[in-house]
Amino acid sequence: MSSKSLQRKMDRLLTLENQGKLRTSTMNRSVRKLSANVLALVGLALFLLILMSSLAAPLISSYEPNAIDLKHRLSPPGEGHLLGTDQIGRDIFTRILYGGRISMFVGLGSAIGAALIGVSLGTYAGYTRGVLDSAVMKLSEIMMSFPQIILVSILVTIAGQSLWNLILIFILTGWPSMYRMTRSQMLSIREQEYIQALQAFGIGSVTISFKHMLPNAIGPIFVNITLSTAMFILQEAALSFLGLGVPLEQATWGNILNVAQDLNILRNAWWVWLPVGVVITLFVMSVNFIGDGLRDAADPTQVG
Repeated sequence: MSSKSLQRKMDRLLTLENQGKLRTSTMNRSVRKLSANVLALVGLALFLLILMSSLAAPLISSYEPNAIDLKHRLSPPGEGHLLGTDQIGRDIFTRILYGGRISMFVGLGSAIGAALIGVSLGTYAGYTRGVLDSAVMKLSEIMMSFPQIILVSILVTIAGQSLWNLILIFILTGWPSMYRMTRSQMLSIREQEYIQALQAFGIGSVTISFKHMLPNAIGPIFVNITLSTAMFILQEAALSFLGLGVPLEQATWGNILNVAQDLNILRNAWWVWLPVGVVITLFVMSVNFIGDGLRDAADPTQVG
């Protein structure tokens, strides 16, 4: 083995070692900044409280979410029903607990699915540029030119109402923002010296983009996933309120709010819609607090 070849390998090892040390140092600093963010910690506590309560619904409530009791329809909050009952006697507290499972699954599942598509395309296309990048960029621009809630409503009307259809539609309409954000990160990172050094060693595009570039953009990606989760939960609630979301026989936060279209219930049975509205608000606020905390922790320009 020639001395020049050995020297190149040594330089490559030193570059990768320094890169690993930098990632570890950055991660430690980000954890410290996140743990010092009070709002982020409050958001995390609220998020875990609502999540664990929904997962432990059978242990917390003895009622079934779809159990009908016409004798106690529209009963106000009391001993038998902590948050009262709806127009056909179903326990509101139980429906909020069980509905949280589906609403959070829709929000988080859609955000992760959109991230898988958008981040994958944005990582590779943002590094390689060329025809693929131009084609995907044009497609994302076309999709983002439509208001998302209107586009989702049209697709739901065409595809039909179901839980999986709604998640798929959210993924198909949500990936362009993930793609554009990831692409912008890749365009910045690809100009750094260590990327040029990796290119000089003849390392493949897939390895450079996904192994060496993507980890340096993971912070903004996580922030985008949290904010997208909150957005999809609000969209599910809005669509279900309009009768276009998850089928009404399934308990979701949006479907519980659907009954508030009745003016009589809106005026005289506040317990049917107000508690679930408060839960949605608290959950979305908690996710946004976590997202803001992650964004501040991942921002290298912030002191800490």
